[in-house]
Amino acid sequence: MVDGSGSAGRRADVGVRAGRVVAVGQVDETARRTVDATGKVVAPGFIDPHTHYDAQILWDGGVSPSPLHGVTTIVGGNCGFTIAPVSSSTTDYIMRMLARVEGMPVATLEAALDFTWSTFGEWLDALEGRIAVNAGFLVGHSTMRRLVMGEQAVGGTASEDQISAMVRMAHESIDAGALGFSTSRAGSHRDHTGEPVPSRHASVEEILALSSTVRDHAGTIMEIVPTAEFYFTDEDISLMTDMSLAGRRSVNWNLLGVLGGEDKLRNKLASADHAARHGARVIPLTLPDPQAMRLSFDTGFVYDMLPGWGDVMTMPHDARVRALLDPAVRRRLEEASHGAPWWANWEDTTFSETVSDANARWEGRTAGDVARERGVSAFDALCDVVVADDLRTGLVPLSIDDTEENWRLRSELWRDPRVVIGGSDAGAHLDTIWTFNCISSLVGPSVRDRQLIALEEAVRLVTDVPAQMYGLIDRGRLELGWHADIVVFDPTTLGPEPVRAVSDLPAGGWRLTGGARGVEHVFVNGVEIVSSGAYTGERPGTVLRSGRATRTVPIPADA
Repeated sequence: MVDGSGSAGRRADVGVRAGRVVAVGQVDETARRTVDATGKVVAPGFIDPHTHYDAQILWDGGVSPSPLHGVTTIVGGNCGFTIAPVSSSTTDYIMRMLARVEGMPVATLEAALDFTWSTFGEWLDALEGRIAVNAGFLVGHSTMRRLVMGEQAVGGTASEDQISAMVRMAHESIDAGALGFSTSRAGSHRDHTGEPVPSRHASVEEILALSSTVRDHAGTIMEIVPTAEFYFTDEDISLMTDMSLAGRRSVNWNLLGVLGGEDKLRNKLASADHAARHGARVIPLTLPDPQAMRLSFDTGFVYDMLPGWGDVMTMPHDARVRALLDPAVRRRLEEASHGAPWWANWEDTTFSETVSDANARWEGRTAGDVARERGVSAFDALCDVVVADDLRTGLVPLSIDDTEENWRLRSELWRDPRVVIGGSDAGAHLDTIWTFNCISSLVGPSVRDRQLIALEEAVRLVTDVPAQMYGLIDRGRLELGWHADIVVFDPTTLGPEPVRAVSDLPAGGWRLTGGARGVEHVFVNGVEIVSSGAYTGERPGTVLRSGRATRTVPIPADA
């Protein structure tokens, strides 16, 4: 048994009754069911603090594939994007914004979301009794801004009355159970028209007014994507500190990676140090795996960040195909990508999946290989394949993050008390990333194969640490009286299975998914939801509502 505290694992029985841990040690009492975990590890269920399951959880209460990786608790509503509160006049915009910025097929959202709710509380009520995991959600800035300001939410400055209306809406949402408030100022967050999402048009005064709402409610927190830039400015750092002080709560931000080396890490970790000096708390989230992406010209997500690419990537599908057939457009896009980040290195971009028969021979090869064989430029080779696949080609850039030095830096971040493991984005970017498997990768290969961290510490980082950040009551450890969220896994085999594309979304949409090896059993509130890598169909999850499932975590100024 590895109990989540970080202490050494030990041989022990765990007794569960009525959804709680009632015995730890030697249990002689007869049980209705006994699970023989000899040779396995029994640990608290893993906690994923940054997901986007807000939409998927409505048609898939099992939020696949996260529980297959041992996850028993998720937090959604991040980055300012939620599907409540809404009105009939905002639902179309919200769906299309989500489809664009979080990589969810718009046809799937249109088919699956009936919007029988309007308030945040009504939406949470709709989840009760229908979910396999414990799930809590923040209320999103962009969603509230659109509801209050209408089309003015994009490009407009909120009046005092409009800010007051958003503040009232935040209070109402948190009263109903929202875990707090989330927002974004990241340049990568653009809506389906190519414009910055609503929260990016907010003044600092508006953000701080909304931040101040959480201080009036127990068990709350805030979340922000402060920028998409490599380095923080002084303004970025000050804003997060001011948010924490305005709300008298912690602020966690997404996402701290190791690309850029120690200089960038010092710059971004300074956000936590600056906050601490002022009595605030700012918490960086870090992904425990290298950054890897599967991109496509079908969604254009990420590519639309390249200078001069936004107008093409936001065109309707057929117009985008025609544009990519135009040599003049190709030259313009290629020239605009010179000096671009690693994910726009066309020479080393691999065709991970092709669609048309004509492209089958190129699958698994780089655009550079194809270009040399055909006697064209790498970008022309890439565009030719993409157009022949009706834009659906899977494009995997060469990762520059999977190096020995970056693994060293990554493991140092894991041990940094200022940092929390998170940022999986599970439920979002369904055709782009597969970081939903990052926790099983950390507790499996990074412990066993890379030997970068002890098993007990890895478990603590994905159980007790995120539970304490959110103030989750009686979750995150295997202790007497605590909720029986439990994962049983084989430490000799634990790890992600190969990722694959499947068409299992409403309206025939497809996504990237994949399970895990070595996850034998997953229990939520004492009920088994995964057995031998397959769902049981049970739905014992709890909707985590602030002040009821969470307690207030004081910032230094209030401790």
